[in-house]
Amino acid sequence: MGDLCKSSLIFFSDQLLCYADILPPPQVRARIEVAVLNFLKILNSPTPEISDLSLINRRSSNSRVSRSLLTDASWIFLSHSFCTRSLMRANTAQPFVRVWKVMEMCYQVLVQEKRLTQRELFYKLLCDSPEYFTSQLQVNRTIQDVVALLRCSRFSLGIMASSRGAIAGRLFLQEPGQEVVDCSACGSSGYAISGDLNLLEKLVMKTDAHYIIVVEKHAIFQRLAEDCLYNQIPSILITAKGYPDIATRFLLHRISRTFPDLPIFGLVDWNPAGLAILCTFKYGSIGMGLEAYRYACNVKWLGLRKDDLELVPEQSFIPLKPRDLQIAKSLVSSEILQDNYKEELAVMVQSGKRAEIEALYFHGYNFLVKYIAKKIVQANYI
Repeated sequence: MGDLCKSSLIFFSDQLLCYADILPPPQVRARIEVAVLNFLKILNSPTPEISDLSLINRRSSNSRVSRSLLTDASWIFLSHSFCTRSLMRANTAQPFVRVWKVMEMCYQVLVQEKRLTQRELFYKLLCDSPEYFTSQLQVNRTIQDVVALLRCSRFSLGIMASSRGAIAGRLFLQEPGQEVVDCSACGSSGYAISGDLNLLEKLVMKTDAHYIIVVEKHAIFQRLAEDCLYNQIPSILITAKGYPDIATRFLLHRISRTFPDLPIFGLVDWNPAGLAILCTFKYGSIGMGLEAYRYACNVKWLGLRKDDLELVPEQSFIPLKPRDLQIAKSLVSSEILQDNYKEELAVMVQSGKRAEIEALYFHGYNFLVKYIAKKIVQANYI
């Protein structure tokens, strides 16, 4: 997988982009050992000092959208710009120590040939170093610091993705040594996506679907699975139950690589959060800029769109909240939005209101399947 992802970089116009390697445990341990030895060497020098940690800068100002020369697909990348963690400055002293603590824990996990989730890592660190780790967010950010320092993926560090996602429809999956799973026979809740990226990479997949439909909400996913949308429109349904987790994004990316001719459509609420979710599937996230391209897919925005608002009864519109406006501001300030997405976002902000997919139930519970079928026809993919 690493060679495939790395070789794909030659098709991008910007060759100054930085990415994290997928490495076997011995190489990751070696990088950690080199970091420790360099640190000790400086401390034992005739003029000892505590050096700063140079990390790839993960701020939006260091991100850019890299566009493939062969397709219309795009990904978020980070360039070779650095920030530092210093033990000598009060505001960065604790984050400095956290990096070493997380590296130590990852090293132990790799030596034991184990894997653990971010949540498990948090509780290990909470017990081991409670003065440095008081929240899951601190652990999540420190993991990204370690990725930015060592230039290797979080999965290479022995950290599994926690998965909320599910998949249903015309897809057969087979884990190594296991029976084949028919995702159309998994009920309305679908097949639970594993957080083990190594397992997802080894899945054997077969499909006769014509489309992949990414659904923002689990409730909508369940409705479409219960109505067997995939039999009326030959398709694969996938959801992350909100903001996309890494495992769901990885599996979607894997399916798109395995079946490159299947168009991918996104069904999200008409609000800034829905657009942000769509963009995360489509481009990746700035926070994971070193790995974003491994989880990005060329998702087309199926709906809800501003042209669909006539289908939404007036009483179903909801006023935008401050959080919506904050997300809209963040999206506008980024470089990822294409022009028609910017137009949609501008209409949202100007109208001051949002519409949710459930509002279409005004036309009956069977209307959503008809709506999706019509939108796909309009997209000229049939």
